[in-house]
Amino acid sequence: MDALVKFEAKGGSMADALLATAVANWGPRFTANGVDAADYARITSGLEHWDDWCAAWCDAAEIHVDLGERALEQERFRSAGEAFARASVYFHFAKFLFVHDLDQARRAHERAVETLTLALPHLDPPGARHVISFDNAALVGIFRSPDPARAMPTVLLIPGLDSTKEEFREVERTFHERGMATFALDGPGQGEAEWELPIRPDWEVVGEAVFDYLARLPNVDATRVGVWGVSLGGYYAARIASANLPFVATIALSGPFNFGDAWVNLNPLTRHAFQVRSFSTTPEEAERRAQTLSLEGLAQKISSPLLTVMGERDRLFSWKEGERLANEATGPSELLVLADGNHGCANVVYRHRPYAADWMAKYLVDEHHDPQTESSR
Repeated sequence: MDALVKFEAKGGSMADALLATAVANWGPRFTANGVDAADYARITSGLEHWDDWCAAWCDAAEIHVDLGERALEQERFRSAGEAFARASVYFHFAKFLFVHDLDQARRAHERAVETLTLALPHLDPPGARHVISFDNAALVGIFRSPDPARAMPTVLLIPGLDSTKEEFREVERTFHERGMATFALDGPGQGEAEWELPIRPDWEVVGEAVFDYLARLPNVDATRVGVWGVSLGGYYAARIASANLPFVATIALSGPFNFGDAWVNLNPLTRHAFQVRSFSTTPEEAERRAQTLSLEGLAQKISSPLLTVMGERDRLFSWKEGERLANEATGPSELLVLADGNHGCANVVYRHRPYAADWMAKYLVDEHHDPQTESSR
């Protein structure tokens, strides 16, 4: 019995049951991506209603904005970057799945973008915003390179259902420390693109547009570009890999094989977020659109190296989904299943982030490595 069911069984309202679900399940996800553990405990312990979630996290974010501004005034630039980046993560998590009040959520989103932009020149390595024209709108990505003076192997980072590029500082660091640049993307239905572009299943179209853009950047080695995606982003990453685009290797973390098959087991927050992000007008329409996000007939087209990472305790997508993806891929394929891993394996990041970055470096950084010489398993 999950937290929501337990709460409702005790007579709590649906809205407060949503809060109980969030508090009970999101701690590892937040703290693995830049939220201070003490802040998480303090902020969530003071909440009584789900409606208060966004404002509480925004208030906490402003504390870090203030710290960043003070650091800037004192020319402590690295500290300023750290504070603004942390504020951005807090603003992002303020609107995370908070789709019942889009005005409030959008204000938090705009502050997340503003504070990350403030942080970028002061991060180590620094970052730069890039805007890619796409489908009469725009996709936005953050490029960071440990060696901006030369063309670098680069990893495209893809968020999930309601995650965004603001959430990826710790993921980026793992790749940077192993000699790879990163491009953290807001795709259709995500972050800066979510207001104009709905979730779409055919991410090979997105992947092609992003690769073409990256290939024109002088600090990207277009012969060594990989893809990493988490949650629904794991599906997007696999979908890109199935299209025989010039990406060298792919990591799919906690992604579904068929999002529609998982629909009945998703919590109300996730289902409602998908309805909003897919521009569906009813839950029934959302479920129909969820069924279109499938790797059926496509997984076997993945011939480039693939690493699939799943957690056995994932409540959204069974690890069997990842096993199926790994088995159906026809190229070099590896499956890493973590017995204690939750969704995104956020509670055991030390068991997969370093390993995944090492795996990607094998294909992107080692110039003498030839994936064609490997067996398919």
